[in-house]
Formats: sequence, C-alpha cells, structure tokens
Amino acid sequence: MVCTKLVSTRVFSIASCLCGSAPCLLCGCCPSSNNSTVTRLLFSFFLLLGTLVSVIMILPGMETQLRKIPGFCQGGTTIPGIENHVNCDVIVGYKSVYRMCFAMACFFFLFSAIMIRVKSSKDPRAAIQNGFWFFKFLILVGITVGAFFIPDGTFHDVWFYFGIVGSFMFILIQLILLIDFAHSWNEVWVRNAEEGNSKCWFSGLLFFTILHYALAFAAVVLFYLYYTKPDNCAEHKFFISFNLILCVIISVVSILPKVQDASPQSGLLQSSIITMYTMYVTWSAMTNNPNRECNPSLLSLVSNISTTEAMPTSSPGMVQWWDAQGIVGLVIFLFCTFYASIRSSSNAQVNRLMQTEEGKGTVGGEEVGEDGLRRVVDNEEDGVTYNYSFFHFHLLLASLYIMMTLTNWYKPDTTTQAMQSTMPAVWVKISSSWLGLGLYLWTLVAPVIFPNRDFN
Repeated sequence: MVCTKLVSTRVFSIASCLCGSAPCLLCGCCPSSNNSTVTRLLFSFFLLLGTLVSVIMILPGMETQLRKIPGFCQGGTTIPGIENHVNCDVIVGYKSVYRMCFAMACFFFLFSAIMIRVKSSKDPRAAIQNGFWFFKFLILVGITVGAFFIPDGTFHDVWFYFGIVGSFMFILIQLILLIDFAHSWNEVWVRNAEEGNSKCWFSGLLFFTILHYALAFAAVVLFYLYYTKPDNCAEHKFFISFNLILCVIISVVSILPKVQDASPQSGLLQSSIITMYTMYVTWSAMTNNPNRECNPSLLSLVSNISTTEAMPTSSPGMVQWWDAQGIVGLVIFLFCTFYASIRSSSNAQVNRLMQTEEGKGTVGGEEVGEDGLRRVVDNEEDGVTYNYSFFHFHLLLASLYIMMTLTNWYKPDTTTQAMQSTMPAVWVKISSSWLGLGLYLWTLVAPVIFPNRDFN
C-alpha cells in the first residue's frame, strides 16, 4: 500500500512537471539546479532532437529504404488494394531538412515573441517558459507536421535566403560564445595558478595556446596547397591571406601593454582560439565555391584523384552531404548550444552582447519536496538571469544554421531537383568572419578607448 502510494505520488509529481508550471523534479543522484539552467537545457534538447531527426532524414539511401516499405511511398512497393499516399521525395533529403528546420524556427519565434520583456519569474509568462513541457512538445510536433504539407513552389528558394541571413548571425553568436569561453578558461586557470602550483597551470595555458596556433598555421599551409592554384583561385588567395593578417593583428593587439593594463584577462589563449575558429570559417567558405578546380572534395584529396575527374563542373546536382567541414560545424554547434545553456560569465561586454547579466537573480539553496525529492530552485524571483526572448531568438538562428550546415549551404534548384554551390554562401561566411574578428578586436580596445567605463 505504501509502495503504491509512493509510485502514485512520483507519477503525479512528474505529471505536474510535464503538464503544469511546477518546478521539475530532479532524480536523487542529480545535484540541485537552478530553474534558469534547466529550462535552457530543455529547450536546447528540443533543438537537438530536431537536429537528430533532420540528420536521419538526410542520410544517404534513406528514400530507397522507405520505398521498400509496402504501401508507404508513392511509386514504391505496393500492397494489393492499398494506395501509396506518402511522397517520400518530400520527407527525406534536403526538402525534409528545410521543413524540419522551418518548424523549429517557427516554434522558437513563437516563444521569442511571447517572452518579450519578461523581467522575473513572477511574470505569468515565466510559468510558460519554465513549465508545460508536454504541451510545448505537442506544439513543436504539430508545427512540424504542418510544415510537411507546405507546397514546394518557391518555399525552398525563399527559405534558403532566410537560412543565409540567419546563419550569418548565428556564426557571430558562436564567435561571441567562443570569446566568452576563452575568457572564462583563461580566468580560471590564471586564478588557479595564483593560488598554487603556478608552473603547472601556466604550462597548460602555454601548451594550448601553442597548439591552437600550430593547428591554425597548419590549416593555412593546407589551404594554400589544396585550395589555390598558381593561375586561378584569386578569391581563395585573398581570403586566406587577409584573414591570416587579421589574426596576426588581433594576436599582437591582445598583448599590447595598454590593452593588458586595461584588460588583464585578455591574452594569447583567447586570440589563439579565435584564430583557429577563423581558419575554420575560411575553410568552410572555400568549400562552397562552385569552381571545383578551387574546391576539391575531401574524397579527391584523400585518394589523390584529380578534382575534375572526381566531380565534374557540369554536374551541379552531385552533392557530398557528409563532408568534413559540415561535421566540424556540427561539433562546434553542439558545443556552443550546450555552453549557451549553462554559461555564467563574468565578462561584462559578452554579457551585454548575449543579453545576460552576471549574478542577477536569487541565489537559492537546495529545495526538497515533502516526498524527499529534489526540485529545481527558482532563482529568478528578483530578476531573470538571461533574456528569455533573446535566448529563443538565438535558438531560432541555430535552427537556420543547422539547416544550412546539413545541406552544405547548397542552393536548391527546384526545376532540376539539384543542389548547387553558390558564391553568396561563400561571401556570407567570409564576411561573418571579418565582422567576428572586428567584435573581438573591439572587446580588446574598448577599455583603452573608454577608460572611464567599467568593462570588467
């Protein structure tokens, strides 16, 4: 009887978390967590779930396998007396990715609009933000189902340009998060070095700084070797050289005496991470060049096959979905999404850019319910620790970035059912790297230019 009562209490508690605004329960082995952190992690989980579905839908050969299911796909295996109704050309491939990411973008746009100007958890809308997870999931599923009924028409062309703009903005956000991560990393290790065993911690900082610069330099050499030609690829030569010069400039500026005096937390570790990320964005941009002589496939590089033999220019519909830069992009995306959900930064400039505030909100202790189970602590009664609306806008941009990454930034051609590389995608990525480097340079020189302002 006692056991039955305990089980029913547990089920009721979980139901209140999924269907109501009550704080979610934590399992006994989990540490007590803040409401703001758990909410961001759950919304990020929705994004990752949509990403996983998109990855499955775009797997090579998925349409062929679906057509083998009797009575499912139009034009596939049939069952006598049953008509195949499903258009498998839409539910797999780039069309499915566009629709899935469209649904996620609409979902996060909806919550971004609802959560405008929420100041604390006392606002009734905060209950929607921090609870009702089952209904949120149903809303996402409903929007997704509806997205697959959108007629082809110009949808893919229009949404491609939305993806270009959104991805441009998300690359900047990724760079801001990497700057924040580098600052936090440097701050923690320097503090540990000052407290004891300084030789070990400073050696670690030196090792990773050299490693990052070595990887970036190796990337530059490989870029010149494989992505340029003596009498061709002038754009690539400019991209590599110009970004290399900019990275050298920010590295030198970060250790100038005046910059160090105004911002003691700045240093070469941060610059090395930004340099390495800039080289990744440069590489990613060059892989979207429609000129195959300047853009060899990874397969041709590994097997030492001529690029013109591996992928003829006359075959724009040939798409290599799972290339190396796409995989690296997904890894960086996963890291930045998780970091954005748990970050608590002391960098005032980054907090201002990311619409978060250090130390704001109530610091609560561990909350235990009457049944002895831990609950999430509401740490936002006096003020939110992050901008609800901006957080959802950030996830909206992440949805668009995932769409472009999974389709390799190719432009869909609905007349030929092909995917084509475009120069606009190249320039969007390169310009985002320039703007990102400019933002990082600003975080270095702003305390020097405005000494009377508090940037610490």
